[in-house]
Amino acid sequence: MDKNFPISGFSSLAIHGGHVQDPNYAHLTPIYAASTYVFDTAEQGMRRFSGQEEGYIYSRWGNPTMTEAEDKIAAMETFGLDFEVKGILHASGMAAISTLFLANLKQGDKVLSHFSLYGGTQEILNRLLPETGVQSTIVDLRDLNKAEEALQQDPAIKMLYLETPANPTIQCVDIEELTKLAKKYGKIVACDNTFATPYLQQPFKFGVDFVVHSTTKFLNGHGTIIGGILLGRNIEFMKTHATKIHRLLGGNSNSFDAFLLVNGMKTLEVRMERHCNNAMAVAHFLQSHDAVAKVNYNGLPEHPDHLVALKQMRHPGAMMSIELKDGLVAGVKMMNKLKLCTRTVSLGTCDTLLCHPASMTHAGVPKEQREKYGITDGLIRMSIGMENVQDILADLDQALR
Repeated sequence: MDKNFPISGFSSLAIHGGHVQDPNYAHLTPIYAASTYVFDTAEQGMRRFSGQEEGYIYSRWGNPTMTEAEDKIAAMETFGLDFEVKGILHASGMAAISTLFLANLKQGDKVLSHFSLYGGTQEILNRLLPETGVQSTIVDLRDLNKAEEALQQDPAIKMLYLETPANPTIQCVDIEELTKLAKKYGKIVACDNTFATPYLQQPFKFGVDFVVHSTTKFLNGHGTIIGGILLGRNIEFMKTHATKIHRLLGGNSNSFDAFLLVNGMKTLEVRMERHCNNAMAVAHFLQSHDAVAKVNYNGLPEHPDHLVALKQMRHPGAMMSIELKDGLVAGVKMMNKLKLCTRTVSLGTCDTLLCHPASMTHAGVPKEQREKYGITDGLIRMSIGMENVQDILADLDQALR
């Protein structure tokens, strides 16, 4: 594609963005299965190590397949915006989150975050960061007064960390208003955009400094890789300090996973449209089902965060969670009776996935904290897939009866 062509559509960008013509003119950027790269001269090697010359050195530091994935996601996260961001591909979403925290926080700093985060993120805040002298403060950030009160009262807070929609309660927080508050007090803002993807939500549009993704999920879309990415608005910081932390931690991606990620992302828009349309139908069906006590889905007007989701998302998304009237016992029976949908953790694949967060994704979070955050023993999380919606509904109905 000619780089000067004015792309006007998201799918065109998802297909062509980030691609650089391979020197051997392969149609797709190949899997660069090389651990290290050769220098023409000793002087060239010196220039590359010193940063005076661009070029590949060692695949822990990057290679062409990984670069295309980084550049494609960066382009999607800033589509329609008038600035660029820099992405660093990681071995997992947790590796990307680790780089984010360790590159920005030091002993004595605090992270302000909210109820209901991915279990791994919750554990890193509660267990690992305190060992480095970094503490966390958790408040209900859907209440802007509470958010400002926390920022006012504690100057040690350095970062505001958001996850919206949040895992697994699907709570939404207002990215724009919270970012304004954080910037008023000179704080860094980071946002996990995994559930939404850049197609449904662009946190950089609202002024955040960093975005993280588990690329394992909707970005890849097929359940074939583990990966993550950290994207930053301060390109110099990302190329220097964040890159150094990433390389030293060793949480690099690899060319095979990057290849699968690149090709998965090309269908992101069409996949998300099907996921989202199916999710809306499933939410309405479950809302009226006799066995269901509660449906957590931002697309329903009854959801407390419905208006926030409409404000900052193209569509409320493909994720939801439900509470059954008979609690955990009913949930176990339902999951055991599934015939089409899949019992597994993770999300964002073509098939509909159901899991039990309290015993699976959030098993490492103490029970009292889980319940405080709305993650009850009877909660079932659902990632709505791309099957024909009538088949999803028929399987859920028979499993609930």
